[in-house]
Amino acid sequence: MKLRFTGDTAELLSGIQSLSHELGINLQEDGLAVRVQLSAGDLEVGRDQDQAYIHYGQKHQFFRGLGLLIQRSQESSVFHIHEKQQFDQVGPMFDLSRNAVLTVDGFKSMLNKMALMGLNTVMLYMEDTYEIGNEPYFGYMRGRYTEAELREIDDYADQFGIEAFPSIQTLAHLEEFLKWEPIKHYRDTKGALLVGSEATNLLIDSMIEAACAPFRSRKIHIGMDEAEELGRGKYLDLNGYESRFDIMVSHLDQVLAAVRRRGLKPMMWSDMFLKLASGNGDEYYDKNISIPEDMARRIPKDVDMVYWDYTHMEPEDYEKVIANHRPLGCNLVFAGAVWIFNTFGVNYGLSLNASDVALQVCKQEGIREVYATMWGDDGNEGNPFAALLGLQLYAEHAYSEQKPNQDWLAERVKFCTGIDMETFLQLKDLDEVPGSEPNNSKQSNPSKFLLYQDVLLGLFDKQIEGLELNSHYADLEQRIHSRRNPEAALDYLFEMPEKLAAVLKQKSEFGIDLKLAYDAKDAGTLRAMAVNGLPAIAEAVRELRAAHRTQWLRMFKPFGWEVIDIRYGGVLTRLDTAAVRIMDYVEGRIPCIEELEQERLVYSTANRFNHKGVGWCSYYYRIASPNVFYHVLNPF
Repeated sequence: MKLRFTGDTAELLSGIQSLSHELGINLQEDGLAVRVQLSAGDLEVGRDQDQAYIHYGQKHQFFRGLGLLIQRSQESSVFHIHEKQQFDQVGPMFDLSRNAVLTVDGFKSMLNKMALMGLNTVMLYMEDTYEIGNEPYFGYMRGRYTEAELREIDDYADQFGIEAFPSIQTLAHLEEFLKWEPIKHYRDTKGALLVGSEATNLLIDSMIEAACAPFRSRKIHIGMDEAEELGRGKYLDLNGYESRFDIMVSHLDQVLAAVRRRGLKPMMWSDMFLKLASGNGDEYYDKNISIPEDMARRIPKDVDMVYWDYTHMEPEDYEKVIANHRPLGCNLVFAGAVWIFNTFGVNYGLSLNASDVALQVCKQEGIREVYATMWGDDGNEGNPFAALLGLQLYAEHAYSEQKPNQDWLAERVKFCTGIDMETFLQLKDLDEVPGSEPNNSKQSNPSKFLLYQDVLLGLFDKQIEGLELNSHYADLEQRIHSRRNPEAALDYLFEMPEKLAAVLKQKSEFGIDLKLAYDAKDAGTLRAMAVNGLPAIAEAVRELRAAHRTQWLRMFKPFGWEVIDIRYGGVLTRLDTAAVRIMDYVEGRIPCIEELEQERLVYSTANRFNHKGVGWCSYYYRIASPNVFYHVLNPF
């Protein structure tokens, strides 16, 4: 489509050029005249035959408007759109700390999609994946960003009016840095800093300086969530018992002093204060929490509190927890989620429904800043591009007083990403299987535990008994394949899920069938499983690994892939051992297969028998084996 912009477009041209290929536009003198005008605040986009206009209040709104102009022009030559932005800031938080560190080009590709959606902020969650000049072990071999890389990301985001800023950890969640023996003087417990020490204070000062230096933004997220270990390790030995609240407030004052010296605007996760106020120290969503007056008085008011909530489906749940935060006296920010945690897919059933409710409550409660977190717990088998439908929902909520219309959401995500909404939604079926609760509200993740579980040990076999998951995944493989579009730039995202379904249609119930054949002493079936079945699964796993590797290296730095590589290697070697064990038994070299003699038990209290889903496991090492992967009392 040929366009000719009139008006002041100087600060917009670089962004327009960056999006021109994706939008299929050319800037030419004989193109459609588009009048560009800075307005009081709302976004207005329209066209009347041979002329068009984009009126915008903020830079990022122009790029949403440009996308809307191209999208609607494909359908009509006469239209008018008027949108009022509901949130001052809305955007994703990318987890760049759990192996999957987006390359600069990968980040730019994501920013293009965000610009078309009209998102205007992005939080970079970096525990130790940024450089600190005087700390060589900080992010060592972890794919850490250089200052130049972060500046390039910030420059690229800024051309669209997107504010990029760092989210770091200044208390806990620093296991990957604190594991190194040469820096043990910073360690209280395996994941928490030794607060109160001069060395730690200097480290935090360096962290804040290094994290913020590359960005235009004066915002910083200082973390401080889930610090249950605080003061219970070396700190206790050195200082004796102190209340966690006293330790935390003292440490927060130290961190904020470093933040204030630089003129930065801080935010932090709110959970520790609510947990400490709950009485038992670990309840965040307790509706009866009451913030004591003396606690509220001691909490600094110049730090924004970020309330995170990823699972609730009822407005009252959010309303009550928001009310619990009010006595803190701080500005409140909300963080929801698009669930790519601990899965190869996306739990869209939970994500879309919970986000719909949460974002409507945020509008009603006057919360003006919202984020969609995309955590990468336990190695990050998933990826943020698969979560684009969830980001689109956040964007459409941001420009609508009401819950977005599903047809409009489908139109928008197709335009902004090139992928149909139904194609994205199929990713939920990697985990939303027969036996799961509606919308997978209990967060079952069979796509992960069925791939990694050992066929001889069958730790999760009882969880899925009778659910016919082989058939489910066979059907899913065909559905994913039938919706693939080789012409779409993001079609490659669905190669790995298709290959995973191809594995699980064979492997899901293999352990169940193996145990049945063994108990029946069916030597013929056992032989066929060893000679044909297991090698076929292994070949499918090799194809899956290759597809996953291609996807990973296309969007992430190579550091961290070795973890996934090792996991695939574990699956393959155990399949090989299973075949050897079965043949040894069938041919009389061993009297029994001890693993198959064991009774199969449910893995956990989260199972379909008590309406808690098909099952959930957060950790690969617990899926792969019930035996000891590591046991460390004193690592050094």
